[in-house]
Amino acid sequence: MAERRALFLDRDGTVNIDRHYVHRIEDFEPVPGIFELCAAAAAKGYALVVVTNQSGIERGYFTMEQYEALTAHMRCLFAQHGAPLLDVLCCPFLNHPDRKPNPGMFLKAAGKWGIDLAASVSLGDKPRDVAAGAAAGVGANYLLDAEATACPGAAGIVATPAQLIPLLP
Repeated sequence: MAERRALFLDRDGTVNIDRHYVHRIEDFEPVPGIFELCAAAAAKGYALVVVTNQSGIERGYFTMEQYEALTAHMRCLFAQHGAPLLDVLCCPFLNHPDRKPNPGMFLKAAGKWGIDLAASVSLGDKPRDVAAGAAAGVGANYLLDAEATACPGAAGIVATPAQLIPLLP
């Protein structure tokens, strides 16, 4: 399989507005500019992969079935905006090698889909997202935060997803 590059996205706070343990379709509100970014990235040849911690499952706040229903809805929204998701990886556990800031989900996606991590980009709203991408060897990891001034390991900080578009190689 030929290696491809990917845009890795965190979910809550990056793809959708973080309302603490979002698991119902009616509570899923996309972050403004996320579809614009993803359509532009797809047009540049990036595969789109969501990597998300979902400890609400282990905590008993919602079920895997509820998570999967919301994920199906999210995938449809991305496809409708010209940015189909290659994969969505989830870590439902509190203590696991896949849970960010660990690199497990990135490494699994790379192995499964032949992704060149060094040629890839990640975007997340927490320093743990940046740390996970960096630990996996992702070439450029960006923090989505309108108020941050620094983030160790980040290639940069953007206030909106659309601000990442001109930074994609």
